[in-house]
Amino acid sequence: MKLLQGQLKETLFEWPDGKPQGEMVQKSQRILVENKVAYINDSIGLHRVENGSHTEPAVSLHLYSPPFQTCQTFDQRTGHKNTVKMTFWSKFGQRTPFEATVSQENN
Repeated sequence: MKLLQGQLKETLFEWPDGKPQGEMVQKSQRILVENKVAYINDSIGLHRVENGSHTEPAVSLHLYSPPFQTCQTFDQRTGHKNTVKMTFWSKFGQRTPFEATVSQENN
């Protein structure tokens, strides 16, 4: 991920797998500024990326290779996971049809 404009806060968490339900364990937190690059994979943990400002926009570019069809979201309070269908602006350099970018599961 590359931050193109603004600032974002990235929070890393440990995987909740195999633990009783409860608050997810935070590993670290950092502020990403314009032109900063961040990387995440499953061996690093989970992350949340958020814009802490209610007035200043932030724009980030995310690259996934290869594209994936689903991902998991987690409830920070309980560690409960939910699988969601991914949508993409483009795949393999080609713009995806509008219908393919809208998922009823995500809206």
